[in-house]
Amino acid sequence: VEKLHDLKIVYTPIHGSGVVLVPESLRNFGFTNISTVKQQNILDGNFPTVESPNPEERATMKMAIDLGINEKAEIILASDPDADRLAIAVPDDKGDIILLNGNQTCVRLTYYLCRRWNELGKLNGKQYIVKTIVTSEMMAKVAEKVGVKHYNCLTGFKYIASIIRENETTGWQYIGGGEESFGYLPEDFVRDKDAVSSISLAAECAAWAKSIGMSMYELLKQMYLDLGFYKEGLVSVVRKGKEGAEEIRQMMTDYRSHPPKSICGSAVITIRDYLSGESLDVNTGTKNPIDIESSNVLQFLTEDGTIVSIRPSGTEPKIKFYFGVCAPLPSAEQFDEVQAKL
Repeated sequence: VEKLHDLKIVYTPIHGSGVVLVPESLRNFGFTNISTVKQQNILDGNFPTVESPNPEERATMKMAIDLGINEKAEIILASDPDADRLAIAVPDDKGDIILLNGNQTCVRLTYYLCRRWNELGKLNGKQYIVKTIVTSEMMAKVAEKVGVKHYNCLTGFKYIASIIRENETTGWQYIGGGEESFGYLPEDFVRDKDAVSSISLAAECAAWAKSIGMSMYELLKQMYLDLGFYKEGLVSVVRKGKEGAEEIRQMMTDYRSHPPKSICGSAVITIRDYLSGESLDVNTGTKNPIDIESSNVLQFLTEDGTIVSIRPSGTEPKIKFYFGVCAPLPSAEQFDEVQAKL
C-alpha cells in the first residue's frame, strides 16, 4: 500500500453509516486518493438519490460508477446503509465498468487472502475459511489449492460466527468467510459481516494486483484460469398469501418425492437434503450424514459440476433457486466465449 497509496478509489456509503468509518479505515491503511459521492454522503433514511439502497443493484451504484468513470477510478466501492455488506465495481479491458456479484466478491477476497497468506509463509495447515452452502464452490477450490480447510454452513452470518466460536480453542485460525449476498468478514474480531474491514481489504487487493502488473479485472480472469470458470445465478419465485405458502411447501415436497434425474442433459449424481440431514449417492443408493444443522434446503449435483440449490425464504413469501455451473477456462482470450456458454 505504501508504494501504491494513490490508487484511485471511489466510495459511496449510500446515505448510510459507512460515511465516517470506511474512508477513515482506508486512510489508516495508507490510501490517499479517495473520492466519495458527495450527494450520498448525507445521512438520510429516505435514501433520496436511489430507488433502493441495495448496492447489489447497478441502478443504486450509478452515481458511484459515473464518478468512477469521470475520475478514472481503479476500483469503485460501496457499503449498504448499515455498512455490513459491500459492493465492488471495476473497469474491464474495454473500459466498461463491471459490478461484481456477491459470489465474485466473496471469491475475490478469499483468493487474495489465501494467496497472500501462502506467499508470506503464514500457512501451517491449521487455517480455514467459511462459506455458506449456496455460495460459489469456487471458494472451496481457492482454499484447497493452498491447503486451507473450508467449512460449509447454512445461510446467515450467525452460522459463520458459530464456526469461528467452535474453533477458538482448537488452534485453528480463521482467514475469512462470506456469503453470496454481498457479506464478507476478514479476521474474526467482528463476528458478523463487515463492510468497513472488507472494503479496506478490497482496496488492498487492488493495490497488490497493481503491484504485480494486473488490474482487478485481469485478476478475475487469472482466478478463472487457475481454478476454473464458475458462474452463479439466483431466481426467486414469489408466492404470496396462505395459498402461496402452501404452494411453496408443495414444491419442496414434490422435489423430494420426484427429484430430477438430470439437469440440462447432465445426470444428477448427488442429492443433499438438509432437512433430513442426508446426502444420497444416486448411483449406489448410499446415504451419508450431513454435518450441518437441519434446514429446509435441497441440493442437486450433476456429473458436469452443476449445483442447483432450492430453499424457501425465511423472511419473504418466496422460494429461491440458486444455480452454479463451471467449466475450464483454457486461455484468457476465451473468457467471453466460456462466459457465454456458462
